[in-house]
Amino acid sequence: MQGQTRLAAGRTDTGGTPFGRSHSLDFLRGLAILGVMAIHVSQSFPSNIHAVDYAFLCGWTGVNVFYFVSAMTMCLMWTQRSEANPTRKFYIRRFLRIAPLFWLAIPVYLFINGTGPSYNAPDGIGPHQIILTATFLHGFWPDSINSVVPGDWSIAAEMMFYLVFPFVIIAFGSRRHLYLALAIVLHLVNVCLFKPLAFALFSAYYGPGHEAFVWNALHISFLNQLPIFLVGCALFFALRDGFARSDAAFLAAFIALSFVADRATGSHEFNYLAINLVLGACVFWCIRLALRLQPIEALGRNSYSMYLSHFAVIYGLHHVWPLADGLASLLLAYVVTAALSYLVARATWHLVERRAQDLAHRLTSPGSIRPAIQPTMAAHATGLR
Repeated sequence: MQGQTRLAAGRTDTGGTPFGRSHSLDFLRGLAILGVMAIHVSQSFPSNIHAVDYAFLCGWTGVNVFYFVSAMTMCLMWTQRSEANPTRKFYIRRFLRIAPLFWLAIPVYLFINGTGPSYNAPDGIGPHQIILTATFLHGFWPDSINSVVPGDWSIAAEMMFYLVFPFVIIAFGSRRHLYLALAIVLHLVNVCLFKPLAFALFSAYYGPGHEAFVWNALHISFLNQLPIFLVGCALFFALRDGFARSDAAFLAAFIALSFVADRATGSHEFNYLAINLVLGACVFWCIRLALRLQPIEALGRNSYSMYLSHFAVIYGLHHVWPLADGLASLLLAYVVTAALSYLVARATWHLVERRAQDLAHRLTSPGSIRPAIQPTMAAHATGLR
């Protein structure tokens, strides 16, 4: 609570900052979900034009944009609220925002994809993969990541970030250099110690021929993603309080140390870090320039459900698609996927998400039950969207 008080004392009126409204955050979420859908649509409906397919594959960066926006949104909510038991209420809001729809996705994708062996689950899906996924611990075991729900590695990273976020922001407050310093330390620990050790252990466990599978699982693990969230927290306070030369010095040190560690260990994470820092700069300037576009913002306000549902939409389309692979097929499939995923998202908002958000408000409101919230209000309180 002392950390909450320090933050409240140090902040200015948010109405005069880039975070006075959430339009830019919704815009960024919309861009992120468009990118995520692009890569998965191109995998099922390739254009067979190298430049086009490569451009669509670059949509993987959308997940990382989600991470930056999530960190900024969490910082924004935390610094704007002054309430009793903030950590408990934070957990209630985050859990009810993510869990209900994710739990609904588990049986849906088990029905669609079955439980047999696959790339992400070499020995098939059993009770332990399902239990780990339902408890959001699937990111800590290779054959549980992406095996039950497609793309669930990012959900695991999000939930683990939510778990540690209150402790970090209470300890660090608005001192953004501490977030950057912790990001540097965790990145070096991952590159120099954890990843080599874990790779050896899991490669021995799964046996020869599964090295690429293990390497990919460690790449998308929470420890490798957490520095992105921490940089996002630092960017929030830099936007709120002003960017300084010392921030640039920390980022330069981050790049230099990562480059040295990468060359010394062969972890191949330096390029990933560099791409993420470029993405962070783009996110920073999108918010600084207050970029917005209403259709993309609408997608952003519904991006969590679209993220979970678009895999099923692509699966269904692939089985009935009448066109041969080509540019026209890819572009049309992309538009249809986005439209259908948006419609599914609107349905799940009314059937699932709105009810969960109403419950969160009742559990965290002091003394009275608030009226049902509107979709736009819920979107403003969303980290993953």
